[in-house]
Amino acid sequence: MRSDRAKSGLERAPHRSLFYAAGLTPEELNRPLIGVVNAYNEIVPGHVHLDRIAEGVKAGVRTAGGTPLSFNTIGVCDGIAMGHPGMRFSLPSRELIADSIEVMAMAHPFDGLVFIPNCDKIVPGMLMAAARLNVPAVFVSGGPMMAGRHRGEDIDVKTMFEAVGQVQAGKMDRATLEVLELAACPGCGSCAGLFTANTMNCLTEALGMGLPGNGTVPAVTAARTRLAKEAGAQIMEVVQRDIRPRDVMTEKAFENAIAVDMAIGGSTNTVLHLPAVAHAAGVPLPLDSFDAVSARTPYLVKLSPSGPYHMQDLDEAGGIPAVMAELHRGGRLDGDALTVTGRSVAENLAGTERVGPVIQSFEEPHSAQGGIAVLRGSLAPQGAVVKAGAVSPKMMVHQGPARVYDGEESAMEAILSGEVEAGDVVVIRYEGPRGGPGMREMLMPTSALAGMGLDDRVALVTDGRFSGATRGASVCHVSPEAVRGGVIGLVENGDPISLDIPAKRLELLVSEDELDRRRAAWQPRPPDVDGGYLARYAAAVSSASEGAVLMA
Repeated sequence: MRSDRAKSGLERAPHRSLFYAAGLTPEELNRPLIGVVNAYNEIVPGHVHLDRIAEGVKAGVRTAGGTPLSFNTIGVCDGIAMGHPGMRFSLPSRELIADSIEVMAMAHPFDGLVFIPNCDKIVPGMLMAAARLNVPAVFVSGGPMMAGRHRGEDIDVKTMFEAVGQVQAGKMDRATLEVLELAACPGCGSCAGLFTANTMNCLTEALGMGLPGNGTVPAVTAARTRLAKEAGAQIMEVVQRDIRPRDVMTEKAFENAIAVDMAIGGSTNTVLHLPAVAHAAGVPLPLDSFDAVSARTPYLVKLSPSGPYHMQDLDEAGGIPAVMAELHRGGRLDGDALTVTGRSVAENLAGTERVGPVIQSFEEPHSAQGGIAVLRGSLAPQGAVVKAGAVSPKMMVHQGPARVYDGEESAMEAILSGEVEAGDVVVIRYEGPRGGPGMREMLMPTSALAGMGLDDRVALVTDGRFSGATRGASVCHVSPEAVRGGVIGLVENGDPISLDIPAKRLELLVSEDELDRRRAAWQPRPPDVDGGYLARYAAAVSSASEGAVLMA
């Protein structure tokens, strides 16, 4: 056993005494030691119940003959961090999570690991750690939140962000807002729509690192507790068979995950996170891979913010296995890929069928191509990303004058004050991984536009990123970012910008001679931080087009 490094032999007598000091018996110490990596805390609604999930995992481990030992990681709630300096720390927390788990699992040589994430950066951070460590591992998330209800309609956190714009525009009163505040998020779990957290938990399942149901079984159900127990028991088989994360997270597994991402129209943040996980696994995953898979993958599911359904609806329809079964039936999924069940994707999907209208058939998709599009052009020579499935048909092709803002705050002030008009292209820059620093998620500007009724008349382009709850013609991850000398840093108010999502183009309609003149006079904006973790992060982070991974 890997744990023998710290517990076996004469010279490990002092080590054994320390294990005994932690309350282990000799019998427990002789069993495989399973690290239970828990993101539990008392501030993130997606994590407040993970102590219960961990107890289920530990029960499963013990039932199958192992000894579970838990430790914790940090976790940021993007919703609570949104719109203030705390959001600068969200994406960088992904690297801290991966690093801290690597430290714990190398210092204490567990035989296997069960990862319990739930929210936005915790899932990819844990996947990155699993890929780096390559120790047998199984994932079980905390599960999605149920949708809230108001006057017979499902609502969620997106409802609340858009309500701000509605109040500002006089379309909603404060009394209604206060009622919605208490109803939108009814309990624990990752926010109810297909936002980043739920997208990543679904893709963990599609990658083969989570058991069927990992992405969709609601947090509050007994089924989620049973799934946690099953994951705890399954890690023992994975350890016994020595199935390692890099055996599962292969090139074909990442292509399967991208295919599922395109079929469900997931968050644009996946285009940051999957390359980062692949980088940790030693698998090349260029931005062009998303474009290639999207071109051949039908869009089958429209969940909030792209459609009326929520995660519990997808679960009732058969969940991610039913989506994967449709893709496999249409020849868009590699059925030979290994999973942590010990079986192949095709074996896991045997007999699986979709139920009801939530998942379209392969033959009758919402569209022939995936729900996320990669754009290129003079404004984004290294690429940009848009959640095409959440864009109004009238905004799929748009040209308008630029309204340029250096940072989210000035853009938000302009939107709420009525400065932004129909037809404009809002440009928010110096919000990239290095320029932010931290590549803030900007749900507030996109939600304000939607709440004010401008989401189908205004485009928004940024070198930052958006929430999975964002809808509208919102283009993010523009690369190179402004602080690196990207063209987005040269845009001036009034410049015509052309967005053509079907053609996958994003163009700044300014002559090269004029851009050369501006480039000669350009100076990078000074960073907003001069010390601490963000300064170190900014010095080492790569481009969004490369997954915003740390290069040193």
